[in-house]
Amino acid sequence: MAEVYLTEEGKKEQEELLAYLKTVKRQEVSEHLKAAREYGDLSENSEYDAARAEQGRLESKIVLIEETLRTAKIIKDNKKKKGEIIVGSTVTIYDPEFDEKNTYKLVGTLESNPDNGLISNESPIGKALIGHKEGEEVAVSTPDGGSFTVKILEVK
Repeated sequence: MAEVYLTEEGKKEQEELLAYLKTVKRQEVSEHLKAAREYGDLSENSEYDAARAEQGRLESKIVLIEETLRTAKIIKDNKKKKGEIIVGSTVTIYDPEFDEKNTYKLVGTLESNPDNGLISNESPIGKALIGHKEGEEVAVSTPDGGSFTVKILEVK
């Protein structure tokens, strides 16, 4: 299993989701099961089967989040090395091919949301940037076998 990285904010979000699933969502699923049982013969009760499947998915998700929280490496802001890009860094890069600047925060895969500027440490850009510093040019390999170069303008 690959290492999972979470920022402190990401850990808090996962803990809040876990609490919601264990309290509110479990209660909802329990109510669905109870209502489905009232339909009669369980051997031919599709509502009951659907409620049991929903319960299974919920419990699997709870176990996955608990395991993730137990094993995840939490990235603390005070652990950042001066100027070196690690998970948790905010990076501004310049792409000369498209003449544009982009700012990203490098996060673990669970927190990744490129539309909001959160890129995974396992993404092509994330992998390429890790360990580099401001001012360096970095070649980024693309999934199709190509590559492009970006310049690191700022690291926070």
